[in-house]
Amino acid sequence: MLAIIEAAGWPIWLLIAASVGAVTIIVYRLLWVRESQVAPKDLLARTVAEYRRGGATPDLIQRLSQGPLLGRVFAAGLKHVGSPREVMKESIEDAGREVARELDQFLTTLGSIASMSPLLGLFGTVVGMIEIFGSQTGGGSSPAMLAHGISVALYNTAYGLIVAIPSMIFYRHFRAKADALLLEMELQAIKLVEIIHGERRGE
Repeated sequence: MLAIIEAAGWPIWLLIAASVGAVTIIVYRLLWVRESQVAPKDLLARTVAEYRRGGATPDLIQRLSQGPLLGRVFAAGLKHVGSPREVMKESIEDAGREVARELDQFLTTLGSIASMSPLLGLFGTVVGMIEIFGSQTGGGSSPAMLAHGISVALYNTAYGLIVAIPSMIFYRHFRAKADALLLEMELQAIKLVEIIHGERRGE
């Protein structure tokens, strides 16, 4: 591995930093952005059951606020349970925007890494080409300098693609998953509002 880094030259360090960032974000989101931790399927039923037993108690609201992201949306609605339906919906929508921002955490960074890695690889390629042309002298080419320039160009191009392709795959996956979770939370929040205002029977 060290031999590859040495052969690729100093531009490879930019790509190594990008790859470390991408792996960190991917591992973080794989561990954190799971349905069980964001929008558990049974949370609506449990919330409605507890609400019907004792109402929107401070204890219920606090536990929901400290729980999954969907719980925070429910808590925002239950805080205005005695208000008109429109007020409750606006509160839920405000909480939903905050949750959406948290759910998108680091996605922009991962997308940027996926987009920029090929360009960083191209930058390394240009540096390698400069070294190749720099090895040209009046007495001919230096084989060692020529070989080094070629290795810098090729290794950086390849490593740029190696970083970019998985990063883009995971970015697309996480983007689709975040959108699906947001849609699910929106549907669950609508159900909660309708149940509380008597427009829907609890499930």
